[in-house]
Amino acid sequence: MKALEHFLEAFMFNSRWLLAPFYVGLILAIGLLMIVFFKEFLHLIPIAVYEPPGPKMVLGVLSLIDLVLVANLMLIIVFAGYENFVSRIDVAEHEDRPEWMGKVGFTDLKIKLIGSIVAISGIELLKLFVNVSESMSQQELIWKVAIHITLVVSGVLFALMDRIGGNTPH
Repeated sequence: MKALEHFLEAFMFNSRWLLAPFYVGLILAIGLLMIVFFKEFLHLIPIAVYEPPGPKMVLGVLSLIDLVLVANLMLIIVFAGYENFVSRIDVAEHEDRPEWMGKVGFTDLKIKLIGSIVAISGIELLKLFVNVSESMSQQELIWKVAIHITLVVSGVLFALMDRIGGNTPH
């Protein structure tokens, strides 16, 4: 019976490697985001050269920032998720190793995730305000602001819960 228990536990422990392809897929998706980033950047060149400064340029730059935030979020998820659930990334002596790597737990990952989502939502809302059009209904605008406020409140509540939970002994 003990051998069966050991086999089952080893099988369950090794099943963590099933997550590795997901993280590889996220890294490949960052590559796809990079392609989109440069396509967006190339669209900005004629606007910067031939048009007067205005909302088109601001919207284009905000789109680039949005893509960077999403890529950063994905990279944090890859590093933290892999290290928390699969295996340690053994690059401790590398001079470029991010200081936070290996220190971001599941709780920290949740906070970074909601913070990034709030930032992305804020940029989308800012893009909306820069490019307010006649075709957008007031109700649609209200819904988008309400969703953003909900995300902000959720982020604050997550942080508050983690702060309260951090003060209790485990």
